Amino acid sequence: MILLQVNQLAKYYGADLILSNIKLELQTRDRVALVGRNGAGKSTLLKIIAGHLSHDGGEIIKPKGVTIGYLAQNTGLESNLSIWDEMLTVFDDLRKMEKSLRQLEEKMSDPAVLENNDSYERILKEYDHLQVTFKEQGGYQYEADIRSILHGLNFPDHSLMISSLSGGQKTRLALGKLLLTKPDILILDEPTNHLDIDTLSWLEQYLQSYNGAILIVSHDRYFLDKVVTQVYEVSRQQIQKFIGNYSTYLEQKAANYERDLKMYEKQQQEVANLQDFINRNLARASTTKRAQSRRKKLEKMELRDRPLGDEKSATFSFEINKQSGNDVLTVESLGVGYTGEKVSENISFRAYRGESIALVGPNGIGKSTLLKTLINKLPALGGTIQYGANLAISYYDQEQAELTSNKRVLNELWDEWPLTGEKEIRTVLGNFLFSGDDVLKIVSTLSGGEKARLALAKLMLEKGNVLILDEPTNHLDLDSKEVLENALIDYPGTILFVSHDRYFINRIATKVLELSSHGSTEYLGDYDYYLEKKLEQEELKALDAASSRKKNYQTESIEKNNFQQEKESKKLERQRKRKLEEVELRIEEVEEQIQECEQLLCEPEVFQNHEKVLEITLKNEKLKAELEQLMDQWAELAD
Repeated sequence: MILLQVNQLAKYYGADLILSNIKLELQTRDRVALVGRNGAGKSTLLKIIAGHLSHDGGEIIKPKGVTIGYLAQNTGLESNLSIWDEMLTVFDDLRKMEKSLRQLEEKMSDPAVLENNDSYERILKEYDHLQVTFKEQGGYQYEADIRSILHGLNFPDHSLMISSLSGGQKTRLALGKLLLTKPDILILDEPTNHLDIDTLSWLEQYLQSYNGAILIVSHDRYFLDKVVTQVYEVSRQQIQKFIGNYSTYLEQKAANYERDLKMYEKQQQEVANLQDFINRNLARASTTKRAQSRRKKLEKMELRDRPLGDEKSATFSFEINKQSGNDVLTVESLGVGYTGEKVSENISFRAYRGESIALVGPNGIGKSTLLKTLINKLPALGGTIQYGANLAISYYDQEQAELTSNKRVLNELWDEWPLTGEKEIRTVLGNFLFSGDDVLKIVSTLSGGEKARLALAKLMLEKGNVLILDEPTNHLDLDSKEVLENALIDYPGTILFVSHDRYFINRIATKVLELSSHGSTEYLGDYDYYLEKKLEQEELKALDAASSRKKNYQTESIEKNNFQQEKESKKLERQRKRKLEEVELRIEEVEEQIQECEQLLCEPEVFQNHEKVLEITLKNEKLKAELEQLMDQWAELAD
C-alpha cells in the first residue's frame, strides 16, 4: 500500500533554491534512507513531509488516516512527569477504555442489574464490544511495550523525573515515546545521536521488525546498512533513488558515474569526428551532400552533459612535528569520575606508538571522563598514569565546547597561529570547506557540522603526535567522515578515541578497550573482531553455565540416587530386622510346642493310647520340620 507520494516538490529560502523537482514514494514496510552532504536539504525535506514546514511547489499525497511520527535532530522530551507516567500518556485512550471496562464490570455485579435481564444483556454487549476493541488496540500489552522500549533505550529506573535527565537522555526518551505511538510512517532525523553501541544494536533490530514505513536521515553507515533497503540521495537540489542499503548505494553510484562518463566521452568523440568531417568536406562539391547529412545528424543529436560526480570534499591530513617514544601511555588501576565520585575504576592499559585504540562501553561508564583525565582536565581518583617521552597531545572535544567565541572563523585559527600567513590560513580553511565569505562567519553561529570541521582544522595545525578524540565523527556528514577516516589511517602518531560509529571504529582501530564500572578489557583488532570475541566469550559463559547446570544436575541426580538407595537400604534393613524378630519369635513358639508334645508322650494316659500317640508324634514331626526351616531362615537373616 502506498502511504505517501512526493511529486515535483520545490523549496526556497528567500531567493535561494534548496530543493527542486523532488520525487519520493513510501510504501508499507519500506526502509528508506535520505543521504547527502550537510546543508543539502535532507532535514528540510523531512520537515516538509512531516508537515512542520511549508513548500513552494509540487504536492504531497497521503491517504486519509495514515499517521506520521517525526523526530527532529536533538529533540529533547520536556516534562514534569516521571519517565513511566510520561510514557503512559501515549496510551491515554486505552487507559480510558480500561477504566470504562472496570466501571462496566462493577455495573454487571450490581444485584439490581443482575435481576433485570434487559439491562444486564445491554451492559454485557457493551462490555464485550469494548473488550474486543481494547484487545485489538493492544490494551493487554501496552505496559509490556513500555518496559521493552525503556529497557532497549537503557532506562532501568522508570521512576526518575524527566526534568532531572541530561539532554542526551531526554533525546533518547523522545525517541522512545515516538516508537510507542507506532505511526504508519516513522520519520527519524539522526536517531543514532546520543545512543551507545548496545542501544544502537537494539534500535536496529526494533526498526527491522517495525510494521510501518521508515524514513531516516543518519550519518551512521553501519546502522544504515543494517536497517534500510532503499536510498534517496539529495544533491544539488535534486534527488535520485537507489535500491539497496548504503554500501550498495555507494557501489551503484560509482558504477553509474563511470557509465555516464564513458557515454559522455564516447558522444564527445563522435561529435568531434562529425565536426571534423563537416569542416573538411562541406566546401568540396563531391562530398558536400555527405557533409550536410552529417551536420543535420549533429544538429539533431541530444548532447549529454558531463556527469558532475561528487560535490567538493574536505581535504586534509594530520602530520606531526616530532616522533614520540615507543611507550606512549601506561595506565595502572586508574579511577575516574567527577567531584570525587568514581564512575569507573581499575582501568589498566598500555598505548604504544602507532596504535589506534577505540574506547567502547555503555553511556555513562566514563569514556569521555577517562579522556579528560588523561589530558589533566580532570584529576585521577586513584591509580597512576605514566606518560612517554616527547609527547605532544592534541585533544578533540565532542561538544566543541571551546568553539563558542565571537571571533570570525579566520581569526579563530589566525590568532592561535599568528606567524602563519593569511593565505595559508585561508588555504587550510578552504580544505575544510570554508571558502569565500564563510571565513568571515562568527564561530558561535556555525552549525554543528561547521564547528566540527573548524575543530578538525585546529587539530590538524597543532601537529601533535598523540590524538585524543572524543566522538570526532559527530555532526560530520558521510563524505566528511570518509575523509577523516583516510586522514587518520595515514596518521603516523598514536590515536586514542571514543566513538559510537561502528564503521569508523572498524576502519581506524587496531585495538579495542572496553570499559566497565569495575575495570577494562583489551581486544587486539577492529570492531568486528571485538564483537566476535565478545560473542565467543558469551558462548563460553553459556557453555560453562550449561556445563555447571549439567554437573549440578548430575550431582543432584547422584545425590538423589544415593539418597534413594540409602532410603531403600534402610527400608530393607528395617524389614530384615522385623522378619528376624518374627522368625525368632516363631522359633520360640515352635520349640515350646515340641517340648509340650514330648512331655505329653511321656504321660501314661497318652502313651497307652496308640491313636493319641500317633497324632502327637505326627504333630511333633511337623513342628520339627518347621523348626528346621525357621532355623535356616534365621541364619540367612542374621548374616
